[in-house]
Amino acid sequence: MARIAVIGAGMGAMATAARLAVAGHRVAVYERTATYGGAVRRFERDGFSFDTGPGLLPLPAVWRDLFVKTGKEPLEDLVDLVQVDPSSRHVFADGTEVRLPNASRAGVVAALDEALGAGAGARWGDFLVRAREAWDRSRRPLLEEPLWPNWSVLAEREPYPAVPHKRLLRTRRAGTLAEVGAWELRDPRLAALLDSHALGYGLDPGAAPASAAVLPYMEFAFGTWYVRGGIRELARAVYERCVARRVEFHFGAEVTGVLEKDGRAAGVELAGGTVAEADFVVGSGPWRLDDLVRGRELYGDEDVEPGPEGMAMGRVVVCLALRGAREAGAAHRTVVHAPDRQAEIDAFGLGEPPVRPTVRVDRPDDPALRPDEGHESVVLTATVPSQTRYDWTASGAADAFADRMTEAAERALPGLRERVLWREVRTPVHTYEETGAEGGGVPVPALAAADGAFLLPSNSTRVPGLYAVGGWSHPGGGLPHAGMSGALVAGLIVEGPDFRGSQ
Repeated sequence: MARIAVIGAGMGAMATAARLAVAGHRVAVYERTATYGGAVRRFERDGFSFDTGPGLLPLPAVWRDLFVKTGKEPLEDLVDLVQVDPSSRHVFADGTEVRLPNASRAGVVAALDEALGAGAGARWGDFLVRAREAWDRSRRPLLEEPLWPNWSVLAEREPYPAVPHKRLLRTRRAGTLAEVGAWELRDPRLAALLDSHALGYGLDPGAAPASAAVLPYMEFAFGTWYVRGGIRELARAVYERCVARRVEFHFGAEVTGVLEKDGRAAGVELAGGTVAEADFVVGSGPWRLDDLVRGRELYGDEDVEPGPEGMAMGRVVVCLALRGAREAGAAHRTVVHAPDRQAEIDAFGLGEPPVRPTVRVDRPDDPALRPDEGHESVVLTATVPSQTRYDWTASGAADAFADRMTEAAERALPGLRERVLWREVRTPVHTYEETGAEGGGVPVPALAAADGAFLLPSNSTRVPGLYAVGGWSHPGGGLPHAGMSGALVAGLIVEGPDFRGSQ
C-alpha cells in the first residue's frame, strides 16, 4: 500500500483519488479552498440555484466507468442523469433559428434542411461522417493513452479527412476549423454552428486545426446530458464515492511545495510548515507544479509544453433569477450567435471581451433550481480572454459586460430584462479565486495536428513519482477529459510506466 498525496480536489484529481483508493492505496487530498469540484461550482441565493461551471455533460460513459470501477453503485443510482432534447437551439445572426435533436443524425439533418434550406442538412451530415473518422483515428492515442515521448505522431498527422477544394487555381484541403466551415459547409450559419463548439472552449476557429471537428462530433454522436439538481451533483457524487473508499480530504490546506528525496517525489509541504510524506504526489495543473517543485524542470524539449498564450480563455457567467414560469417546450440550451463572428474573434486576438458576444443560455427544467413554479433560474455564459487588459474588478466593468450579454440573450428570450429579479455576475477573477488557474483561464481539450500546439503537458513529469492530472494536463479540459485524465494517472501509478491505457 502506497501513500499518495493529491493536490487539489478538482474533478480529475478526485477521479484519480477514487481509483487509487480502490486499488488499495492510502490517499489524502489537500484542497486550498473550502470545497471540492474545482470549476464545477454552484451559486445559491433566495431559493435559486445555478451551475457556474459546465451546464451539461457530454460523453457520460467516462463517469459511468469511474463508478463501475470504484464500487457497486452505478452512476445512475447516485444522480438523476437525463438526456436533454433538443440538444440545443441556435439563433443565428440573421435571425434564423433551428432546434437540433439529441443524438439523432437523421433528425439533425431534417431540422437543418427545414431551417436553413434543402442541402444544408446533407452537408452537415457528411461533415459528421468525416468528423467520425477523425474521432476514430485520434480517440485512443489522444484521449485513452498517456502522452508518450513519440507524441509527434499526434502533432504531425491531421486525422480529419478534409475534402479537396479548388481555390485560386489550386486544390486545397481544409487545415483549420474555419476552413472546414467555409469550404465544406458553405453556409455562414452552418459555419457558425461549427465554430460555436470551438468558441465554447475559447478556441479560435481560424487557428484550431481541422481535427477540432471531434468537438461537435462528441455532442452529436453521444448526446448531451443533464444531472438534475445541476452538474454540481456529479461533483458531489464523485466526492462521496471518494469518501466511501476512505480517501482523506483536507480542506483549507494549501500546498506550498513538493518534497523530494533521493531524486523522487516524497510528499508535500503545507502552508504553516506542516509536512505530509507520500510515495507519490499528484497535482492539478503542470503550471502549479512548476511553482511547487523548486529548482527542477518538469518538462523537457522532448515533452509537450503548455499550449500557446492564445489558448488562455475564460468565461463570464451571469446567473439570472427570473420572475415568471419557464414556458413549456423551452430548450434547455440556446446558443445566441454573435452578429459579427469575425469581430468577436478579432477581439479575442486583442485580449478584449467582444462588444457583441456569442451567448449560451441555459434554462434547465429543474424544480430543484428555483423557489417555486412561478420563477425560473437561467444562466448566461460568454467566452472572454483570461489574459486581458480589461479590468473586471473596476467599478461597473463586470456589470457593463453582463448588460451586453443579457441584451444578446434577449434575441432568444424576448422580454428577458423585464423578468430579472436580481443577478449575480461571475468573471475570470472568480475562476482564479476558485481554481487558481492563472488569469481565470479555462482549459481546452487536447487536439491532434497543428505541430502539437493544442496538446497538453503529459501526466508524467521528469520527477519520478510526480504526476499531473486535470484539465491543464493531458488530455485537456472538459468534464469527459478530466475523467480520462484521472484514469490515466491512476493507471500510471498502479501499473507503472508501461501502462498503455484501459482496454
